[in-house]
Amino acid sequence: MITSDEMAVVDANAAALGVPRKQLMESSGNAVASAVRERADPGDAVALVCGRGNNGGDAFVTARFLSEYDVTVHLLGRAAAIGTDIARENYEALQAGDLDTREVTDAAALSLGDPAVVVDAMLGTGVTGALREPEATAAEAVNTADAAVVAVDVPSGVDADTGEAEGVAVEADHVVTFHDAKPGLRDLEATVTVADIGIPAAAELFVERGDLRRLSRDPTAHKGEFGTVRVVGGGPYTGAPALSARAALRAGADLASVTCPESVAAEVQGYSENLIVDALPGDRLGPDHVETLLAVAEDADCVVLGPGLGDHDDTLEAVRAFLAAFEGTAVVDADALQVVPAVETESTLVCTPHQGELLAMGGETADDPAERADRVATFADDLGATVLVKGAQDVVTDGATTRRNRTGNPGMTVGGTGDVLAGVCGAVACSLDPPDAAAVAAYTNGRAGDLAVEEYGHGLTATDLLDAVPRALWPNG
Repeated sequence: MITSDEMAVVDANAAALGVPRKQLMESSGNAVASAVRERADPGDAVALVCGRGNNGGDAFVTARFLSEYDVTVHLLGRAAAIGTDIARENYEALQAGDLDTREVTDAAALSLGDPAVVVDAMLGTGVTGALREPEATAAEAVNTADAAVVAVDVPSGVDADTGEAEGVAVEADHVVTFHDAKPGLRDLEATVTVADIGIPAAAELFVERGDLRRLSRDPTAHKGEFGTVRVVGGGPYTGAPALSARAALRAGADLASVTCPESVAAEVQGYSENLIVDALPGDRLGPDHVETLLAVAEDADCVVLGPGLGDHDDTLEAVRAFLAAFEGTAVVDADALQVVPAVETESTLVCTPHQGELLAMGGETADDPAERADRVATFADDLGATVLVKGAQDVVTDGATTRRNRTGNPGMTVGGTGDVLAGVCGAVACSLDPPDAAAVAAYTNGRAGDLAVEEYGHGLTATDLLDAVPRALWPNG
């Protein structure tokens, strides 16, 4: 099963891997044509009712594969309003091939004739809510036709994720859906075919640009919707917590705060006027600070715990006590990681170890990327957390779903890049589920490193990644 949002990510990832949507559209249209052939004899009339998006584009392709039938393509609206380049190209191909194409500017006047099969290609999986006009009237016309109805991907008006309809919806006899079944099709009184349209398995296995679609923002969004990140770190080191907090801001968090020992608070604040810095008494984190940490953590959407903390016994005891009592979302990095396996916690954890830290936590690794991913998945499942293991290929897994990331380069062995990753992960974890947040963070951090290495070579520094993070986060950056 795959949701409509996840399907959009996979589509975009396939394009990033060199399989463009136009190629997938060709396969989709062919699959729908095969379903039509099962329900009609050569020479029968076939009516295709098409929207102006890619769902309609799939049907434009279908029409080309039905040369032995009496095909009529009914476009809801004017051809000039077709919304994507690939759909438009396929519509123009129909016209160039002298197929019967008709613009329907008044749905009430839609006449399907007496077809053996009607193809519903008005709206696809990404559209929810009640059908508007002209689709609502067209759906009624499809339902009253004395014909077998084949729906493209999902019957128009049916929510692909829930199976619900908020009004009139196409009553399909057969649904040809693509790549994987959709949850909303389970309870339909229709035959459902899942067509393999050539999306490579790598589009789901590897994190790619399509995953950045998860971060799309509503144009009406307001301040505070994209999270507050609280970094708990510093003491022995000052740069690490500042890097994490600045990375969180670069990754889109609305606020980033650092809670650190007072001995380094002024230095941490000096890295950026954009940071909010709260000082704890003393020169390192200790058990006496846990109550304060829990109080400030309540106001954060995500806590990043570990950058620059060090491994003093008092500090590790404080980390242990904090995690035992904390019930929110936390990204755990650096020295704080060693405490995690022995702590019982109700918190939602994303752990970001490198290979050595993974082994110290009790995890296992391997040279073969697939075997390594399997071992990390087993460890994550036992741990009850999402684990992002940094390496030449990052592994991201919660034990149930495992992804691999291939962005990044050897220049990123420089110190501080892991702190940037933790901050990016903290920012996106404010709005995404932990496995998705970790996957997006791994991809973004690596891509920022790839952008930085283009300019600085292997002399890049962690602060160079900071400047590249905003560009790395957006699909067209």
